[in-house]
Amino acid sequence: MRRAVCPGSFDPITNGHIDIISRASRLYDEIYVAVMINKAKKGLFEIDERLDLIRQVTAEYGNVRVEAFHGLLVDFCKQRDIPAIVKGLRAVSDFDYELQMAQMNIGLSGVETLFVPTNPTYSFLSSSLVKEVATWGGDISHLVPPVVLEALNKRLRKD
Repeated sequence: MRRAVCPGSFDPITNGHIDIISRASRLYDEIYVAVMINKAKKGLFEIDERLDLIRQVTAEYGNVRVEAFHGLLVDFCKQRDIPAIVKGLRAVSDFDYELQMAQMNIGLSGVETLFVPTNPTYSFLSSSLVKEVATWGGDISHLVPPVVLEALNKRLRKD
């Protein structure tokens, strides 16, 4: 069975993330979406909320598993016999950082990293930008799935 992982914080998951996950799901038998836990960062959504949102928006793909993980991504891969990491690249600046990570990961464990160019429609999109625009009342309905939009609106609603 060919397995790969799409890692990230997914706080929240965006249409750009979903594009990469869906494309990876067509290339591999099994895709893990690893929600990496960074205890040094306080997210807008708790880990369980992120897991639930991701499961909802990836339910149509029968080969996607969603799990949380704390630690090194290569350990997540080793524990699940995953030989490849799939990462979306939006710009050259992403490549600079991701190349270093890919080289570290292959050096640590032999896990390969495959870079997928982001659909130009989502080349500017990040979770941070979505949260910022939503905080100020901007329209993000075309940037996130409806269930995520609803969760963001509820979380950011100022009563």
